[in-house]
Amino acid sequence: MTDDPLIALRPWEAPEVTSWGRLPMNAVDRRSGVLPLDGDWRFQLLPAPDAPVGGSWSSAQVPGAWTVQSTDDPPQYTNVRMPFPEYPPHSPAANPTGVYEREVDVPAEWAGRRIVLQVGAAESVLLVHVDGRPVGVSKDSHLAAEFDLTGRVRAGARSVVRLTVIKWSDTSHIEDQDQWWHGGITRSVLLYATDPLHLADVTVRASHSGELRVDCRVRDAGGALPEGWYVSGELEGRLLTQDAEFDRFNAEDERVSDFLGEARLRTVVEDVRTWNAETPELYSLTVRLHRADGTVADTSRHRTGFRDVEITGRDLLVNGERIFVRGVNRHDFHPLTGRTVSYDDMRADLITLKRFGFNAIRTSHYPNDPALYDLADELGFYVVDEADIESHDHAHEIADDACYLNAFVDRVSRMVLRDKNHPSVVIWSLGNESDYGANHDAAAGWVRRHDPTRPIQYEGAAKLDWAGPSVASDIACPMYASLEECVEHALSGRQTKPLIWCEYSHAMGNSNGTLADHWAAIESTPGLQGGFIWEFWDHGILQRVNDGRPVGRGGVGLYDNGVAAPGHRWAYGGDFGELLHDGAFIADGVVFPDRTPKPVMYEHREIAAPVRIECFRHEGIVLGNHQHFRGLAWLTGEWELSLADGRTLTAPAELPDLRPGETAAVPLPFELPEEGGEAWLTLRVTTARDEPWAPRGTVVCLPQVRLREAVPQAPVRVKNRSVEVDDDGLLVHPLLTAAPTLSLWRAPTDNDELGGMAPRWRDWGLDALVRKVADVRRSPGRVTVHAEYASAAGVVRHLQVFTAVEGAIHVAESAELPEELDDVARVGSVFETVAGLDLMEWYGQGPWESYPDRAFGAPVGHHSVPVDALFTPYLRPQESGGRHGVRHFTLSAPDATGLAVVLDEPRQVGVSRYRAADLTGVTHHDELVPRAGCVVHIDAAHRGLGTASCGPDTTASYLVAPGVHRWSWTLRAL
Repeated sequence: MTDDPLIALRPWEAPEVTSWGRLPMNAVDRRSGVLPLDGDWRFQLLPAPDAPVGGSWSSAQVPGAWTVQSTDDPPQYTNVRMPFPEYPPHSPAANPTGVYEREVDVPAEWAGRRIVLQVGAAESVLLVHVDGRPVGVSKDSHLAAEFDLTGRVRAGARSVVRLTVIKWSDTSHIEDQDQWWHGGITRSVLLYATDPLHLADVTVRASHSGELRVDCRVRDAGGALPEGWYVSGELEGRLLTQDAEFDRFNAEDERVSDFLGEARLRTVVEDVRTWNAETPELYSLTVRLHRADGTVADTSRHRTGFRDVEITGRDLLVNGERIFVRGVNRHDFHPLTGRTVSYDDMRADLITLKRFGFNAIRTSHYPNDPALYDLADELGFYVVDEADIESHDHAHEIADDACYLNAFVDRVSRMVLRDKNHPSVVIWSLGNESDYGANHDAAAGWVRRHDPTRPIQYEGAAKLDWAGPSVASDIACPMYASLEECVEHALSGRQTKPLIWCEYSHAMGNSNGTLADHWAAIESTPGLQGGFIWEFWDHGILQRVNDGRPVGRGGVGLYDNGVAAPGHRWAYGGDFGELLHDGAFIADGVVFPDRTPKPVMYEHREIAAPVRIECFRHEGIVLGNHQHFRGLAWLTGEWELSLADGRTLTAPAELPDLRPGETAAVPLPFELPEEGGEAWLTLRVTTARDEPWAPRGTVVCLPQVRLREAVPQAPVRVKNRSVEVDDDGLLVHPLLTAAPTLSLWRAPTDNDELGGMAPRWRDWGLDALVRKVADVRRSPGRVTVHAEYASAAGVVRHLQVFTAVEGAIHVAESAELPEELDDVARVGSVFETVAGLDLMEWYGQGPWESYPDRAFGAPVGHHSVPVDALFTPYLRPQESGGRHGVRHFTLSAPDATGLAVVLDEPRQVGVSRYRAADLTGVTHHDELVPRAGCVVHIDAAHRGLGTASCGPDTTASYLVAPGVHRWSWTLRAL
């Protein structure tokens, strides 16, 4: 038996023990008088909690998970499954335990003061000892734990602080979240000191009407509260008024003991500047606790936003306005440090989101680092604050298990107590994927009593009946419900709550198809208000290929534009030798691990555009303001006219003075040239001045309208010269190393694989079609080739007609797919070019990657991109780099030689250094070897992307159907 009472308590297997010796959570803001304890600590990694501490110490960085610091316990990724077989509340006997230890010199000026240790976060059980004596226990991996060290340490003396962190526990079963499993101290550690008479809590309620109420709780560490203490408040120079009636009430209230005092301050601000995500106005609030002689005993400083959140009928309102929620789910993540994220990193996260049109964050699936909420207040985000509860593998058992009741209520209540003063927090979430039971209702009841100013959501409570009067969710917040289901519900007359998807578009690999379709329906259907994309990050951890270890903090500079440096790669599940894992399912973000935006970000930016071209009329262009609270004065614009003949014209744009929701017609900026063919007008909208999240001139959106249709192509005129085709019916051309053949296959995306399409395609043999030449007919200036491609589902008949035209070859093709091939990846041509063609220029949608169901954010124009930069390095190699709606393109060498292709109509085109087989044959990008030439796909039809890896597939309109497909193109040398 151990003589350590904390170890004897065995908190890692006692669900009824949520804490021991830990102080209550509060929202007092202390930013002075702090002694940081971050840095190198002595460290030992033990095999189990009750293993003896040896004499040999290494060092570990705090904050930081030991799992990314080259220990023998690397990270592990599982989604639903627990990483060990034990059922709740049990944990495995092999239980990595980190022991952190360091000396702390307590400042001499802290004599007579109350001294508190704060550990920002530890996974998953924390035991605290000071000078060998037990202090306390905390069990919650994503909220700070505080311990009163007064009387245990002496001012001016040195003490030894030991923090023991146990990786697995009963609470691991309710932290079964879709992320890496780590161990360690992942947020900052510090000491702070207060007067014995101190603010125990501060609750700020600021309404958009200008009314401000501040409720204060006061304690004295020495015992009974002294006579005569009082609280004052100041809001940017305005003194708050003491609420005398509140004080009299509490003086007579038997529930208020001599050890706890309460006071209330009030004021009304005239012409208040209200807070919302578009104009996040903040006021500086200072609360002071005074002794009887007027001297200040304690201070709490806050940045306060005046705003209200309410639900009226089936609408979520902010300051009385129905808003759209353009959200993303966000984990605390960094590719070098795991769960430890710096203030600068968090700011960069939110700036990236702001620049791409997001206005909301769901803190999946736990309270995020406290600094994130300060940044959300400042930059303007609506936050769904989510409790640290997910019991995915054992959800049904735990939801009603009384053993976990305290843990549910403890985690939810501590989150609310910490974050309640942030105006950015508009909704409380009770957790994620934990079924629904009495434990949720108990937590919801506590929240409703403590904070009636915000709604509650929980997907598990609402999923069985979106209109039902569930106790634990004021919002219908479905997870990957189809768009059709949600629209039907909104139109059914049964809807009683706002419908806001908690997750609706899964960003795994080349994904997020139909995003624009979703938002077209959301914006036109009362009752639908938006949702949250899953998720912000690809959780790739930078890994050295030679030894398979995480690079850790020293890896700065070893990645760029989403790509790891040579000798390194982005690791996902299974890359650290773990046998139980869920592979690349961890790589499902809208940004790469280094925060490089994926192409979907540009799609979202246009969907969320604050100013839009509503339509084109002969008298001009109709512009609309699609914001909720802000005018257009913060924006400026430039018109760009793009003509199919290669010309581009520009002119300054004067944006009209529009209030939210208003439209106005503006004159055409150009006289449209009679010649030039197809014409597109783009409004390049940028910031007119520096914003907190973007310097002046940052692109905000690129709305576009077509002014003139394409000119019909003239009939092909045969030239009396030969077309060279070999005996197998394959085109011979000096710029091609592989002739154009039929392609029905793409390197499967994650959606193709997990959605079940790719296995079908393989069963049909689409990845290895066998070509048989049926007939080659030659005539002056023309060769006609009939071929058949054998698949397990039937024969595909392919016709190619090669015609000599002026200085070029025209290729007309058709493919007849049997009825059995009812959903293929693509129908089109694939060929390969000679080496040295390194630049692609095209007229069509771009410049970034786009696909049929993800092309809203790629404006039509003249684009130029190096061939190597066309490829998108999704963590698991797959189909990528396509461009939708291409009219014509060139591939050229530095000396301007090369080839040009003109298409019969806008087509999906892919140019890459890799064949589909190259991409499917590897699991990581460091294994790919680029080809010297270009692999070119021209598609008559290309399947949409959808989000079927976790969510709905693409819709029927984006599927490639059986039957006859026709396309044509013209190839010439530059």
